[in-house]
Amino acid sequence: MTGRPHLREVSRYGWFLRQPRYLRYMARELSCVFIGAYAAMLVVALVRLAEGRQAFEAFVHWLMQPASLVFHLFVLAFALYHTSSWFKLAPKAMPMQIGERFVPEAVIVGAHYALWLVLSLALLYAAGAF
Repeated sequence: MTGRPHLREVSRYGWFLRQPRYLRYMARELSCVFIGAYAAMLVVALVRLAEGRQAFEAFVHWLMQPASLVFHLFVLAFALYHTSSWFKLAPKAMPMQIGERFVPEAVIVGAHYALWLVLSLALLYAAGAF
């Protein structure tokens, strides 16, 4: 047998637009960029806090700008999407077995959401939100 095997042409930039699951995968990967930018912004906030009250107040004033608020909404949306997509993948990444039976996927996903809710409420309570 000679010759090269048949290789399919794959678009270099738009390959993920062909199937919805590829698009969801790329959206989840893109969410990391926004979450990383938010983490960098938190580091800047710590630096401004270390520089003194005036620098930190200027930073907080910058956070009140409309562009910053839109950025925070994008980060929140991507963080929620990223979290929910990983919760859906959790049963496939770490299937739990009790005896001879596997724990249903819905139970594992539900446990993740329940723990997320409990931790969020505890954090809000600790912050004095209620």
